[in-house]
Amino acid sequence: MATGEIEHVQLLVAGTRISGQTRALIEPATGGLLAHVEEATLEHVDEALARATEAAPGWAATPASRRGAMLREAARGLEKRAEELARLEARSVGKPIRDARAEVGGAIAALDFYAGAVATLEGQVLPVSAPGLDLALREPVGVCALIVPWNFPLFIAVIKAAPALAAGNPIVLKPAELTPLSALVLGDVLLAAGIPAGCVSVLPGEGPVVGAALAADPRVAKVSFTGSTDVGVAVLRAAAPKIGRVALELGGKSSNLIFADADLDVAAPAAAAAVFGNAGQDCCARSRVLVQRTVLEAFLERFLEATDAVRVGDPLDESTDMGPLVSRSHQERVLGYIEDGGRAGATLLRGGGAPADERLAAGPYVEPTVFGDVASRMRIAQEEIFGPVAMVIPFDDEEEAVALANDVDLGLSGSIWTRDLSRAVRVARGVRSGALSVNSNQSVHVEAPFGGVKRSGLGRELGTEALRQYTEIKNVYIAVD
Repeated sequence: MATGEIEHVQLLVAGTRISGQTRALIEPATGGLLAHVEEATLEHVDEALARATEAAPGWAATPASRRGAMLREAARGLEKRAEELARLEARSVGKPIRDARAEVGGAIAALDFYAGAVATLEGQVLPVSAPGLDLALREPVGVCALIVPWNFPLFIAVIKAAPALAAGNPIVLKPAELTPLSALVLGDVLLAAGIPAGCVSVLPGEGPVVGAALAADPRVAKVSFTGSTDVGVAVLRAAAPKIGRVALELGGKSSNLIFADADLDVAAPAAAAAVFGNAGQDCCARSRVLVQRTVLEAFLERFLEATDAVRVGDPLDESTDMGPLVSRSHQERVLGYIEDGGRAGATLLRGGGAPADERLAAGPYVEPTVFGDVASRMRIAQEEIFGPVAMVIPFDDEEEAVALANDVDLGLSGSIWTRDLSRAVRVARGVRSGALSVNSNQSVHVEAPFGGVKRSGLGRELGTEALRQYTEIKNVYIAVD
């Protein structure tokens, strides 16, 4: 496993690296020191917002084609540093290097997409009853605060920053306390691509300090937050007095619906990947595995075989499928849920603790874990565990499957496995979720809108819908004599 400190990293305020309060970052897989990072104070927040407010009119007036060209240049900048960033993400988060490379690739694709999509951002000429011309114009909302979680630090930072900048808004980016390093690299890349200094600040720091200040500040026109539902509620409350615009991508407790006519040889390993990928630290994780009772035994045989095949190990090893959790405290939280599942009467079919391999003892690893005999209202089946824990719940018919899928207060993503197209359409219409896939686990496409319903969030990221949501509509009526 890789060891050794990377460097001492300063925060970024309006294009300038400066010092703040020092935090030691720990590498999850080794427990060793990864880096020291300087965190923002409230004074840094004030300076970043002052500079962003000054820069906003000039950036809004920059032609869309020019903004797009800068984003395209930023994509090339990420390409040049792709392997460096992949290793940084693997070491910071604990994710396998193969997954980290895919995340960097997704970030590059997002920059390229919005570099082109900005040219499609158009208003309307509207027919009205009065004589004259009515124009619905799209304008930037203003300064945007982007608050990013630790599980996909680079990708989520980019899918917020790219449409915000493309639409003509300055950004102040607040990465997660545990994983700020790739966001700071992103800041450098955006500046090198020509984006004005006042339009780019990256402020590592504690959520209750830096994040709360950004959410409440009247100079922030929009807050885009990805993270837990509880913190999302706090962001919404902080922004309420100023009637601030808020986009929230929050928790998930998604279902994988396996019908009897599904191809189990494909669905079972896909279901394992859908919950154990990124060690289950994914708001799209399909942790509720709903299986039609007539194929429960056959599915479980294949699903447990796929679970046993998950290779847990060093994130920098090319053969690793699943790395550690992000921290010891998070490991304790996940293990607490596993203990609770056993006490509630669920049957532990696989895993349930830390791996026995002594080579992994330094990191907060948790084995791929599967529960059977799970009732839908058990705590493990209702709350987002954010770890590699699957619970298998049988159903008898289509109606019960939909009811079980909807028996949570979250609604972010999910999958439906069936060869019956009519059933797929019916079930997709019946399940309350912001994103669904049929015979696939893939929820996130750069080109398509993504977000949740119920307590999983407000607004949408990705696609041209995200670009529009970083704008306001101004209506202008021109009278004609």
